[in-house]
Parts: sequence; C-alpha cells; structure tokens
Amino acid sequence: MSTERPARALLLCGMAAGPLYVLVGLAQALTREGFDMRRHALSLLSNGRLGWIQISNFLLSGLLVIAGAVGLRKQFRLSTIGTWGSLLLGVYGLGLIGAGIFVADPGGGFPPEAIAPAQMSRSGLLHFACGGLGFYALIAAALVFARLFWKLRERAWSIYSIITAVGFLISFALIASGSKSSAVILGFYFAVLWIWVWHTLLYVKISRGA
Repeated sequence: MSTERPARALLLCGMAAGPLYVLVGLAQALTREGFDMRRHALSLLSNGRLGWIQISNFLLSGLLVIAGAVGLRKQFRLSTIGTWGSLLLGVYGLGLIGAGIFVADPGGGFPPEAIAPAQMSRSGLLHFACGGLGFYALIAAALVFARLFWKLRERAWSIYSIITAVGFLISFALIASGSKSSAVILGFYFAVLWIWVWHTLLYVKISRGA
C-alpha cells in the first residue's frame, strides 16, 4: 500500500477535529438547560448528567488533533520548522485529552443542580493546567507555521497565522485573568472559533500539496 494513503487519512483527521469540536460544543451550549454563553465557559459542559458529551468531545477532538499532527510530521519530515509545528500541535491534542480527563469545576450557576466548590478542586486545577498548556502550544504552533510560510513566500498565510496567534493569546490572557465580563467571555468563544478555523484550513492547504 502506498504511504500516501495513511498520511492523507491522518491529515483528514486533523481537518475534522475543529468542525467536530465546534459543532458538538455549540449544540450543547444552545440546548443545555441553564447554560449561558455570556457567563459560562464551554468547559463547564463537562459537568452534570450530560457532561459525558463534552468529555467525549475533548477526548475525540484531542485524538484527531494528534493524528493530524502525525500526518503533518510525515509531510514535513525534511523541515525542522515544520517538524516543530507538528510537535506543538500534538501537544495541543494532549492538552485537549487532559482537559477531558480532568473535569472543570461547576460554577456560575451551571449546572443548575451543582454547588460550586469554595476553592478550585484538584480536577479543576489540572483541567486549567492542561487547557493552558494546550493553548500555549497551539499559539506557538501558529507562530512556527507563520515562519515556515514566510520562508515559503506564502506571505498571506504567514500574516494570517501571526494574527491568529496574537489574537488568541490576548483573548486567552483576558479569560485567564478571571474576568466575568460578557464581552471577554464571548470574545474568547470567537477566538476559539477563529483558531479552530485556522487549524482546519492549515490541513486543507497541506493536504492539497501546498
């Protein structure tokens, strides 16, 4: 069997990760009782009777991201920059899996039946740590690929990647500060959507032999 087929299948996995994560997360955000996107982070959906859906979303999306990263590694086996970008995306996938294993603490009145702990639990702390590690790895990956695209004279893609990295870093810093502002929370939702679109389009570009 040609080695191109397995590699392409891995790239398709990476391509599918973003749409899966966004669609499953959005479907829950719009239908789960008591959930308000203006007040609640998506991670809170891991709590409650239907929490297994978001937990599965984290785990499956993480596995798809890792598979895609392996596919990218095969594509960039002769490029040091591309290799580092692939490894960083793999770390992001591990962060998603960790965020699924360690459930975020309930809060802000969600789920309605849950009581928020007075202090962050060990699971909540590890969830935050895994999420932070994954996000920083994803930001670094966008910057690494920006450098690669610049070297390849893909100026538009390089600038797109830089804007993605910087914009997401600012949004994540604001949400990590503990701000309860609806503008900050909704802005982070937009940033997550933006960077997932970048992640998906990256695989589309690479799979087309760019």
